[in-house]
Amino acid sequence: MSVEVEPKAVGRKPVQWFDVRGRRVGLWAYVAMRLSALGLVAYLFLHLVILSQLAVGPSAWDGFVALAKSPAFLALDVILIVGILVHGLNGLRLTLVGLGIGVPRHKTMLWIGLLLTVALALFSALAIFAAEG
Repeated sequence: MSVEVEPKAVGRKPVQWFDVRGRRVGLWAYVAMRLSALGLVAYLFLHLVILSQLAVGPSAWDGFVALAKSPAFLALDVILIVGILVHGLNGLRLTLVGLGIGVPRHKTMLWIGLLLTVALALFSALAIFAAEG
């Protein structure tokens, strides 16, 4: 005689998805990876739109270049670099874990990636704003 057991429904309400209490660092790595991917895809489309200014003519391109040298656009360049670093270094960590390399140290690799991201982003920001000044 077999007894069928129905799976218990998970009682998490959509509002609880945004409750940050009790979340582990792996979830934050997952969220950062997905957000950086969305940001990089959005940048790709924006980049193509901006390059279409070349087809309009030199005056349109010169106007955009003048705008791109503003501090707000330079800050967006720094955000782009942060997105690339977060996505790339976390992707490298996930690849190594997927290959079975460094599985016991995956959290350590995550923190090293975070430190590298901060250090390289600060270095990039200094280089970008120093070149403009």
